[in-house]
Amino acid sequence: MKVLPLIGGGLPAGLHAPMSLDGILRSVRTHLGMDVAFISEFTDGRRVFRHVESAAGKKCIEVGGSDPLEESYCHWVAKGKLPQMIRDPADHPFAASLTVTNSLPVGAHLSVPIRLRNGDVYGTFCCFSSRPDPSLTPRDLATMEAFAQLAGEQIQQGLDDDDTRQTELRRIRSVLLTRDLQMVFQPAIRLDEPGVEFLEALARFRSKPYQTPDKWFAAAAEVGLGTELEMLAVTLALHGLATLPETAVISINVSPETAISNELAASLSSLPLDRIILEITEHDTVSLYGPLMEALKPLRKRGLRIAVDDTGAGHSSFRHILQMHPDYIKLDMSLSRGIDRDPARRALASALIWFAREIGCKLVAEGVEKASELRTLRDIGVKIVQGHLIARPAPPAEIIPAETS
Repeated sequence: MKVLPLIGGGLPAGLHAPMSLDGILRSVRTHLGMDVAFISEFTDGRRVFRHVESAAGKKCIEVGGSDPLEESYCHWVAKGKLPQMIRDPADHPFAASLTVTNSLPVGAHLSVPIRLRNGDVYGTFCCFSSRPDPSLTPRDLATMEAFAQLAGEQIQQGLDDDDTRQTELRRIRSVLLTRDLQMVFQPAIRLDEPGVEFLEALARFRSKPYQTPDKWFAAAAEVGLGTELEMLAVTLALHGLATLPETAVISINVSPETAISNELAASLSSLPLDRIILEITEHDTVSLYGPLMEALKPLRKRGLRIAVDDTGAGHSSFRHILQMHPDYIKLDMSLSRGIDRDPARRALASALIWFAREIGCKLVAEGVEKASELRTLRDIGVKIVQGHLIARPAPPAEIIPAETS
C-alpha cells in the first residue's frame, strides 16, 4: 500500500493548502488504496454525505445522500464504540452486526471525527474498501488524521464565512428596511470661471459598527444586495436633486451592474437627465461592455452624462475609458494629493489632461486638500477641482464652496 510520508506528524509531504475538499479525498483514497472516501455531516439524526470520491466502478454513495446516523460506522466511531481503523469487520462483532457492513459492503474502514473549533463533532472523514485489508497500520491512520485536520480547517472556515455572510446580510437588510442612510453633496468647482460644475452625491451610513461607504457597498455586493443598496442611495440622491436650484447638476455613483439594471432606468425615466451625471467605477473588470453601453444609450440621448471615476488609481483602465466614451474623467485623489511635491504625479496628471482634451471630455481633480496642490493643478491646466479645500460634503442647504483664487 502506498502511504504519504508525514512531515513531523502533521500534513502529508507534498500536500500544500489550500486544496479542495474533493482533492483531499482523492489524495487520501488513492494513497491508501481505498475504494471510496467521503466527508459526512451529522445533522438531524442522519449522516449526510457532503463530499464523495470513488474509484472507477466503485460508486456506491452519492453527494447529498443520507442514512440513519445510528446505522453508520461514523456515528459509532465518534462515540468510541468502534475503533477508527478496522482492517476486517469480522474482527469486531458490533461492526459485523451493522446492516451497512454487508449492504455496501465494508471490508476495511478508516474514520476520523471532524471537530469544530468549539469542540462539537461536525461529522467524519472516512474511507473504506469492499475487501478486508490486513496491511493497514497506525501510520495509515495518522495519514487519515492529518487529512481530516486539513478538511476540518476548511469546513470551519466555510462555516465562519457563512456566519460572516449572514451577519452582513442582516446589516445590509436593516439599512434597506430603515433607509438609515444620508446623502450629502460635494461640489466640483470650475477654476477658469466662477461656478459649480456639479454636486457629487455621497452616501453616509449611520448604522454601527462604523464603516466607510466603500466597505458598505462592497459588503452589499458580496451578499448579492449591491444593486439594492446602490438604488437606495440613488433614490435619496434624486430626492436631494428636487431641493436644489433648477440649474444644479448632481453626480451619482453606480457600479456597472446597477447601471444596466431596470431599477436605475425606471428611477431616471421622468427626470431631466441633463441635470444628472453617472459616475461609473471599474473596481472589477467589466465583462460585457455591450449591454452596458446599450443600457446607457437612450439615457445619454436624453442628456445624461457619464463620468469615469478613480482614473489613475489602478481601477479605471484606459480600455475602460475608451469603451465608455465619458464626458468626465475624474483624477483620483491618490494623484492629486502631494502633486505639488511629486514630479511623477504632475507628469501623469498632465498626460491625462492632454488625453481628456483629445477625446473631448473634461478632467476633474478629486481630493484637493491643500492650497499648494490647488495651485499646481491650476498651473498644469486642470479646470475643475473637488476636495475638502473647496468644500466638504454636506446637505444641500449647507454647501458653501471655498474661494479658489
